[in-house]
Amino acid sequence: MLHENEIRVDEDVARSLLKDQRPEWADLPVVFAGSGTDNTMYRLGDELLVRLPRTAGNAKALRKERTWLPRLAPHLPCRIPEPVHAGEPTSRFPAAWSVYRWIDGGIASPTTVTDWAMFGRDLATAVHSLHSVDLMGAAREGELSWYRGGTLEPCDESVSRSFAECRDIGGLDVATLRQLWRSALALPEPTGRHVWLHGDLRPANLLAHGGRLHAIIDFGGLSVGHPDAEHAPVWDLPAEARQAYWDSVGLDDVTWLRARAWAICVGISGVPYYWDTYPSFARECLSRLTVILDDARRR
Repeated sequence: MLHENEIRVDEDVARSLLKDQRPEWADLPVVFAGSGTDNTMYRLGDELLVRLPRTAGNAKALRKERTWLPRLAPHLPCRIPEPVHAGEPTSRFPAAWSVYRWIDGGIASPTTVTDWAMFGRDLATAVHSLHSVDLMGAAREGELSWYRGGTLEPCDESVSRSFAECRDIGGLDVATLRQLWRSALALPEPTGRHVWLHGDLRPANLLAHGGRLHAIIDFGGLSVGHPDAEHAPVWDLPAEARQAYWDSVGLDDVTWLRARAWAICVGISGVPYYWDTYPSFARECLSRLTVILDDARRR
């Protein structure tokens, strides 16, 4: 259990939802397919995926995906989740849930990616395409106003607490990370136009197939805003992918410094929050912060 008020689920719960709302699917095999910080997934037969939010609050993200992903998909060069059923709450599962088309591929890793430089260029192309899609009347408000599309300043209080909590964790050079964060706060705020944002392009949300980027999944952080934080997860990728991405997107130095600060923000916050409940995710955050420190020392 990662969060307060988390909804307990298992294969039996998933099957009960199908029996109630999509009985034609109820006899298909239901197999655990993984879980993230916000959702638990079950593969349904060969062609479908059931996604169950961990908390009732996370269900808002699924509703958002149902509205916008079908509109965004035609404009993107890779696959994204395709909703096929809007599940309703029941007595056994008191939150909205969804069924999607299954997407083949594996999480981006050394075993699934054959050329990291090409992968970085593919990701840059996908991000540019998403940021170029017309807003179709959407604006940075309500469910489309996630914090990562805004400015750094509102996060300073919570990030400062996380720095203090991480002083004795993992041998991190917290002092340098804090200095990098504070220097970014002093930069001019972004002034460019708002764009569509995925919000969380970490490797776990990037699927490779045939050695290349094949799909981007989990648009729970979909929002409208400034794109600085969108570039932050490149510090999760190997150096070859990171350099190829940087070369392809061609952003100015100030934008990169703000992107690095967003990477610090998400990483330093994730370490103490998930240290005891989700150690693998905490290690992922530590790895990101270590790469940022190594890059900073070389530049």
